[in-house]
Amino acid sequence: VASMLPPEAFTVVRKSFDARKLQKEPKFVYTVDMDVRKLLSLEPRTWEFISELDQKAGFIEFLHHESISGDLMSTIRNHRKIDDTASAREVHSNHVTGGYKFPATRRPKVVVVGSGPSGLFASLVLAEVGAEVTLIERGQAVEQRGRDIGALVVRRMLQLESNFCFGEGGAGTWSDGKLVTRIGRNNSSVLTVLKTLVHFGAPCSILVDGKPHLGTDRLVPLLRNFRRYLQELGVTIRFGTRVDDLVVKGEHIVGVKISDSRDQSEACCQKLGCDAVVLAVGHSARDTYHMLLSHNVDVVRKDFAVGLRIEHPQELINSIQYSGLASEVQSGRGKVPVADYQVAEYVNLRDVDTLSKSDSTSRSCYSFCMCPGGQVVLTSTDPSELCINGMSFSRRSSRWANAALVVTVSSKDFDALNLSGPLAGVEFQRTFERKAALMGGGNFVVPVQTATDFLENRLSVTSVPSSSYRLGVKATNLHKLFPVRITEALQHAILMFDKELPGFISNNALLHGVE
Repeated sequence: VASMLPPEAFTVVRKSFDARKLQKEPKFVYTVDMDVRKLLSLEPRTWEFISELDQKAGFIEFLHHESISGDLMSTIRNHRKIDDTASAREVHSNHVTGGYKFPATRRPKVVVVGSGPSGLFASLVLAEVGAEVTLIERGQAVEQRGRDIGALVVRRMLQLESNFCFGEGGAGTWSDGKLVTRIGRNNSSVLTVLKTLVHFGAPCSILVDGKPHLGTDRLVPLLRNFRRYLQELGVTIRFGTRVDDLVVKGEHIVGVKISDSRDQSEACCQKLGCDAVVLAVGHSARDTYHMLLSHNVDVVRKDFAVGLRIEHPQELINSIQYSGLASEVQSGRGKVPVADYQVAEYVNLRDVDTLSKSDSTSRSCYSFCMCPGGQVVLTSTDPSELCINGMSFSRRSSRWANAALVVTVSSKDFDALNLSGPLAGVEFQRTFERKAALMGGGNFVVPVQTATDFLENRLSVTSVPSSSYRLGVKATNLHKLFPVRITEALQHAILMFDKELPGFISNNALLHGVE
């Protein structure tokens, strides 16, 4: 039958590498869309083959005929054509019947704050539908931002408003560039976003890869293209500009107060009038949260997760995941992708021998932002605080693999430190970021401990395995960092992860704080 099937009737929609231990032989798995109408038109003899196909979830699924989604720009323009046609008919009808004709109005002025993915796509949509958009970013464009990050990594010079967190593209620009979603890769909205990224320079492979990934080296030129397109649409982009306050008249926002982000005193504030504001700020814009509270905005604290970042030699992770195929990885140049992992454990400390008497005995512990072939980087925005993250380039060719191992925390944990109010979680974060900075000895040096020592609550050696973190590490006992209930959850989870990934606990596994 295969020889009768014309390739024009098939489209590969997903490609992933399956190396599960139950498989006799690791292999690539493809998900393919078959256009039945096209297939029959090209080869009528295939009808018997098609008629015998039985639907089976996960293997063969019948899909309703749907229009193929394009990128965001073409999607908006297609809808505008439909709307324009409908409007023309309505105008003609009103003219014939003498109905009311709406007067033309000016373009609405919208300020978008933040140039991460949310801010960029909000600006794109608003500009495409005709709004007058001003995009404000406290950080710098990727060209200057790259130089500022270079000065940080080489000379320890932290620019408070242009760093791994702030700047064009948001915190994700100098991160791993994963394109993950929890609403389904086949969702039309997801495909529209991915096709938009391809339009601006992302490789077409992200449309089919099971775990699509860009990498910082691809994100930088993509963001340049995105910026140029927005400017061609008439979007005004102001880098190095911070929004300090909202201008409120009655119960309506009528503008924003802005200043040069290098001016920490906010002495030279300007007003920028607008009809609406889109706040697309990231998690690091803590001053924005305080500003919203000052306007009595309903801010609700939420649960999140904290922990450490663990780093292994990438060859070890390749060996754990691929066994005999590990040599085929070839530092991201081979046919077999660089190995990654994802682990999770629900920890009930009542079932574990612990020192803690806390009521918070049940927690989730899981890996997050796993960066194969990556490096650990600094994400601090304050020199007195220390926070880290992982990143990688498109080829994922470094000698290390890293991932966050985090534990869920809630209001009970905030209350235990006498932290209250809507921003208690933010103060909780800052408490441990300051503590990590002190444990590292300052100057952005990161406190570290081998996984084996962490499990035994000891510091057996002061010489630790090499780390990808370029600003220096210091051996210390990370049990002194978090409250005991968080530390115990991490210990128990790491033991469980080693059962799932034998070899995960190793003298070469190095824990970094704080994530």
